[in-house]
Amino acid sequence: MEAVAKARFVRVPPRKARQVADLIRGKSVGQALSILMTVPKVASKIIAKTLDSAVANAVFLSDGAKLEAEKMKVSVITVDEGPMVARWRPRARGRATRIVHRTSHITVRVSQGETAGPEKR
Repeated sequence: MEAVAKARFVRVPPRKARQVADLIRGKSVGQALSILMTVPKVASKIIAKTLDSAVANAVFLSDGAKLEAEKMKVSVITVDEGPMVARWRPRARGRATRIVHRTSHITVRVSQGETAGPEKR
């Protein structure tokens, strides 16, 4: 059983969100949530919400089959770039510089049991 949750257009730079995502990749859901609660980054709260949503999606998709969140693992977590929001800041001598706010698309996939690996042919 696999389930996916996505958080799109999150106002966190992808580079900073990937630092947090690397900490929980391949871990169990309980262990990942405890790591996310202790990491002092803005992205950890957003990734924790997305992980909770993925677990809820897995329970919903199981159609009454008993799923234990302790046995679920974070099989795949990706952080992709979203659109950039541009702003202009006034500078000296009548000039302006562009300020770019980066956004992220965060995808979390949880699976029951073993982590998903590359397929063998």
